Amino acid sequence: MRTDLTSLFGLNVYTDAGTYVGKVADLVLNVEEKIVKGLAITDINKDLFDVPTKGAIIPYRWVVTTGDIIIIRSIVSKFKTKKEKEEE
Repeated sequence: MRTDLTSLFGLNVYTDAGTYVGKVADLVLNVEEKIVKGLAITDINKDLFDVPTKGAIIPYRWVVTTGDIIIIRSIVSKFKTKKEKEEE
């Protein structure tokens, strides 16, 4: 998947199940390999991420497609807290 890097900034990120994840603030690059390693996400959905920070890094390998928005693989169950998993 090829795209202009600057076109990713500010895009909303959703899971493939339609859940809002956040907004792209920056990119994590591997300059030597000339690849994007991750997306720095701000305005993160606190229902998905139980973290005290305002953002998170999403591995770029989770990206399914980019366009007017970015769609990533569904990650909801991967970031539930231990307490939430025990309740299920």
